[in-house]
Amino acid sequence: MPSTTPVAGANLIASSLYDLGVRVIFGIVGIPVIEVADACIEKGIRFISFRNEQSASYAATAYGYLTGRPGVCLVVGGPGVLHAIAGIGNSTSNCFPLLLLAGSSESLQVYKGAFQEIDQVSMLTPFTKFAGRPPSLSLLPSTIEKAYRLAYYGRPGATYIDLPADYIQGSVNRMETQRLYPAVAAPKIMADALRVKKAAQLIRNAKLPLVIIGKGAAYGQAENAIRELIDEKSIPFLPTPMGKGVVPDSSPLNFAAARSAILRTSDVILLLGGRLNWILHYGEPPKFREGVKIIQVDIASEEIGNNNSGNAGYGLVGDIELVVRQLSAELQDYKFSSIPKALIASREENFAVSEKKANNAIFPLTYQHCYKIIKDAIRATDTRAIFVSEGANAMDIARSAFNVEEPRQRLDAGTMATMGVGIGYAIAAAAACPDYLPVCIEGDSAFGFSAMELETATRSGFPMAIFVMNNNGVYHGVEPTAYSANSAKPLPSTALGFETRYDLIAEAVGGKGLIARTSEELKEAATAALTNGAVTVVNVIIDPGATTKLEFGWLASTKKPESKI
Repeated sequence: MPSTTPVAGANLIASSLYDLGVRVIFGIVGIPVIEVADACIEKGIRFISFRNEQSASYAATAYGYLTGRPGVCLVVGGPGVLHAIAGIGNSTSNCFPLLLLAGSSESLQVYKGAFQEIDQVSMLTPFTKFAGRPPSLSLLPSTIEKAYRLAYYGRPGATYIDLPADYIQGSVNRMETQRLYPAVAAPKIMADALRVKKAAQLIRNAKLPLVIIGKGAAYGQAENAIRELIDEKSIPFLPTPMGKGVVPDSSPLNFAAARSAILRTSDVILLLGGRLNWILHYGEPPKFREGVKIIQVDIASEEIGNNNSGNAGYGLVGDIELVVRQLSAELQDYKFSSIPKALIASREENFAVSEKKANNAIFPLTYQHCYKIIKDAIRATDTRAIFVSEGANAMDIARSAFNVEEPRQRLDAGTMATMGVGIGYAIAAAAACPDYLPVCIEGDSAFGFSAMELETATRSGFPMAIFVMNNNGVYHGVEPTAYSANSAKPLPSTALGFETRYDLIAEAVGGKGLIARTSEELKEAATAALTNGAVTVVNVIIDPGATTKLEFGWLASTKKPESKI
């Protein structure tokens, strides 16, 4: 029989989250949510306390992506919510499930200039799947359940619950509240059978079919079905940056190294859990073949047909795993066996170019050679790595430098190219995947956004290896002579401090710090970082690249050639 004993609001919030299956929360406490965090800890939920709400909210989104259930973030109202909006944007743009909980001013003190008063529900409604304040304390559990469920049912995204101070500090008879049960997996739907037959026929008739694997396929945990389709039908594939590992990068059917060539020549593309945005050049010529037929598979029907108009009729709406199995059944007796020799040659040529750059042990160090040393150290130490990467050149070059053999083992700046996610993502990875070591490849500018979260990682006992690629600038640095007091020119807007000692920040907060300027120093430092069981920052001093053209390679590649008049 349910207890008639009054339960405190903070305890009711904690028990609601626990009953739904929440075991980890990210956030920062302050009045009035300290009581909520303490109640969660007492209930058996781990509360990971950050130094900035932005990083906490980023961590919660990554946790949602890695686990398939909403990451939960708890912050104070007012400025805490303003900072956490970064996570709302990250969740929405990447389709990661997030539940944001925030304290707010007392329900009877609104419109009076109460402590940290903002109409947070109205502010967040346009950017979330659901934003609400429980009508009463007794309805708080059912409102939390709704927000939690909506965050990962259908297309994943962000939801928000407002927690007034008087709800947190009040009490209610437990019998007046709804009992919650552990959250269950979202229902899965199959695609229209006639459309599946049509799509299968397009693949059968294709001269060069191609599968593009997006991060939605990784989030949907569809790797077994996709691997079977690609291996059994011998269809070449191309992973997006966070789609890497759904099918192992080492597969002979992986044509990432001939990305431009295969996109230009494929006449039928099966797009799994990806969007035709800037990352995929909008599906348009000249990057894509003129007249290409794109079979887009997505959980959200409104995504079908976006960009490269004319392909909406080929789209399939449903759960990626189920839809891929439907396609496999329709292609039971099909096997592709005509990959053009020119494509294979292009891939081998690009492999050779990359290998040459990686083996070029010049001084100062280059990105490519550094990544080879780190990769060799990962292999030599048998490290199970989950890669986190952010920055411009640091991230872009790392994307192809490190093979990923398992799904959901690479996190990066994502759809919004968000800088500052790195250390928060690494903490989320450590919490969600304790058998893996977060290996972070950080641009020095990107690292600066969340460097103080090193203290969060050390306090939380999360080992990680962080390689800061220090070129003294944003995109590229400037020559050392530019820092001279006698220099006649002011520093450019892209300049950062000369050889800043990021390694010492790690030491200051209880971690390990190492600096490397040569190949031998980096080999030694990488091995130590991967094996010492600590939060370790390796400050890698590289060529500033002051004379290189200022652009982000991936974005520059989306530009159409100028018309010649």
